[in-house]
Amino acid sequence: MRIAVLSGKGGTGKTFVSVNLAVTAKNATYIDCDVEEPNGRLFLKPQNIKTEEVHTYLPQLIEEKCIGCRKCVDLCRFSAMSFIKNKPIVFKEVCHSCGACALVCPTGAIYEVERPVGVVENGSYGAVQVITGVLNVGEASGVPVIRSALEANNADENITVIDCPPGSACTVMESVQSADYCVLVVEATAFGLHNFQMVYELVTLLQKPCGVVINKADHAYAQLESFCKENDIPVLCRIPYREKLAQIGARAGIACEEDEETREQFIELLEKIKRGVEK
Repeated sequence: MRIAVLSGKGGTGKTFVSVNLAVTAKNATYIDCDVEEPNGRLFLKPQNIKTEEVHTYLPQLIEEKCIGCRKCVDLCRFSAMSFIKNKPIVFKEVCHSCGACALVCPTGAIYEVERPVGVVENGSYGAVQVITGVLNVGEASGVPVIRSALEANNADENITVIDCPPGSACTVMESVQSADYCVLVVEATAFGLHNFQMVYELVTLLQKPCGVVINKADHAYAQLESFCKENDIPVLCRIPYREKLAQIGARAGIACEEDEETREQFIELLEKIKRGVEK
């Protein structure tokens, strides 16, 4: 069972929910797909880490073979190539490494070279396999690293918790597409509701069953409650703001291991998710 944990914006508690779900499940895999800011490892502190570099492929030109036919430039649907001074130029930040330009070149003037874009770290925290994608600074897209992190899971029979990037962009779609269930973490504010609505639209388009965790739920936010009721979105649990949880988080502790109330709440949350998958 693959559980994707999403949020419409940063700071809602997505990693808090992901880490505690994985630890509660015990024999589980935690995959951090928030590759620009992978924070789950700060709490899980994985041991015996093995690191694998992630590459994409970048087109290169053999100038003496190029006849200036422009077929590569005209074919590229990502506009990653331009024709300047009678030769094609590649914009690496836009290139999606599809390989079409090399295939269409009639003279074999284009070939591809590996380009490192990040790493995947694979370690463990007790019985939890911890996989972390880390994107190199300055890279435009985290999709290749996310894809490699998801493929690194070697325990598909266990519960897998996917800590997605915030928002609803391509990186989120890549993280979610293999999920059996989506947990949407939202904070009870106007800003939180606005971004939650966007990520809910995404999982609806992908036809993923989902439920909501309302974090820092000190008070009911009427608009959020109404939106969930109108769209028949189950509220899986409400996590109140408590000073003890803040203290545990501040020293990178795991709440379900240190606080009995949180442990019981996440046991119940996991059971509700299992029932949602079985429907």
